[in-house]
Amino acid sequence: MSLAIFDLDNTLIADDSDYLWGQFLVEQGIVDKDQYASANAKFYDDYKQGTLDIKAFLRFSLRPLADNHPEQLYQWRAQFIEETIRPLLLKSAQELIAKHRDRGDTLLVITATNRFVTEPIVKLYGIDNLLATTPSFKEGRYTGDFDGIPCFQEGKVKLLEAWLKDSTETMQDSWFYSDSHNDLPLLKLVDNPVAVDPDEKLHQFATTAQWPIISLRNGQCPTHHFHK
Repeated sequence: MSLAIFDLDNTLIADDSDYLWGQFLVEQGIVDKDQYASANAKFYDDYKQGTLDIKAFLRFSLRPLADNHPEQLYQWRAQFIEETIRPLLLKSAQELIAKHRDRGDTLLVITATNRFVTEPIVKLYGIDNLLATTPSFKEGRYTGDFDGIPCFQEGKVKLLEAWLKDSTETMQDSWFYSDSHNDLPLLKLVDNPVAVDPDEKLHQFATTAQWPIISLRNGQCPTHHFHK
């Protein structure tokens, strides 16, 4: 029994839910089309380049939560999950998760995308444990701020370490699946790092480090990286 950790965006789903949520807000006319769409695209490009100012991005991305009533937000989110996210679920990802579950492993998703967006996505995969950036919620409304530290780069490691202190889990024989070089701090920490449909920087690093490189987008669940 081990801890099997998964990134979410472009790993378990075939796109980035944070970026897509922003696009959904634009398409629904919830935010200013020109201003919001261009900023959303710029932040996403910064993320891919490894230069994202995570706090600036969170001030941007969490503002619509503060500007709208939670009940309305939940209705929009349900529509977003059905129309945008469900088509991006990966059969191979479901099979990989099932293999870890059958091994008796504890399943955990760690994602930089905020919990409001990601919690229902993770539930679609039947995973109960989620570490994500947490939007601040006070007196019945989202504030536009976030609690604690962002679940991003080194922040993923810090939040995992805090989670482990309150858990019976250990890092012995741990796994982490990710597509992004932004996750190298955590990939270097686990016993079994796996690059999943990796970006160019992660692909280069994984090749040099001789980490397994797999794809979950070809419809076939890769199992060759399991060593027992």
